[in-house]
Amino acid sequence: MDLGASGNDSCVTTFVLLGLTETPALRPILFVIFLLAYVATIGGNFSILAAILIEPKLHTPMYFFLGNLSVLDVGCISVTVPAMLKHFLSNDRHIPYGACLSQLFFFHLLAGADCFLLTVMAYDRYLAICHPLTYSTHMSWSIQKTSVCLSCVFSFSNALTQTVALSTLKFCGPNIINHFYCDLPQLFQLSCSSIQLNEQLLFAAAAFMGVVPLVLITVSYGHVAAAVLRIRSAEGRKKAFSTCSSHLTVVGIFYGTGVFSYMRLGSVESSDKDKGIGILNTVISPMLNPLIYSLRNPDVQGALRKVLTGR
Repeated sequence: MDLGASGNDSCVTTFVLLGLTETPALRPILFVIFLLAYVATIGGNFSILAAILIEPKLHTPMYFFLGNLSVLDVGCISVTVPAMLKHFLSNDRHIPYGACLSQLFFFHLLAGADCFLLTVMAYDRYLAICHPLTYSTHMSWSIQKTSVCLSCVFSFSNALTQTVALSTLKFCGPNIINHFYCDLPQLFQLSCSSIQLNEQLLFAAAAFMGVVPLVLITVSYGHVAAAVLRIRSAEGRKKAFSTCSSHLTVVGIFYGTGVFSYMRLGSVESSDKDKGIGILNTVISPMLNPLIYSLRNPDVQGALRKVLTGR
């Protein structure tokens, strides 16, 4: 265990990430699987982004937000997976204290921006379906940019607060993290000082960035469902629901994995369940998002054909 002197106290200067497996024979297989997943995620999300940029029909608020979501997904998987791939190829699974805090900060920055952006996307669907006559006014270009900027500002504030609060904790040993990336619940378990304030900050963040957005999304789609059910034609109802189903699927995956990730704060030790939930949250969700949004959307499919074929 790497300890450094800090006054009269000993402090951890390096953590050890146990990763997904300690079986050497499985590491090459997992390396190939997660490398393919990483490449697929990067390619899928950048293809969606390119399709939105080159197809005039996709120059609408909904696809502007979707393009930003694709950028966040690329960032989110890039914070965790490249380091995990490196550890698969090396016996050295150490991560410096500063690098661990940096990974934590960027993960919460990107995941938090995801929370707010998904809420903005739900509000956009509410305006488009429930208030179509004033939609262009309420969702103007300036409002779109402001919404994305505020999402990033709120998320940055939370990520900085959580990281600074964590940096005040003392880590005297042990320094082994039973996970494949640095996150708050696992680091709380290693601290030899009080984590009461940190847990309070995390619960406050969960309320502000988790519960409140989820309530707003639910209310928005409650109004959308009521408006769609009033549409007389079956074709009209089908089209309205199809524009919302993809977003609801992404919201369900994102919040479902997020809730399970942080509801185990009181547990004594990390388990392999945390790693499985982490994979869903940081790998599977960003990889599936391009597929979910393009599967039932002919406009996106047509634009993707243009991108892939060059015609």
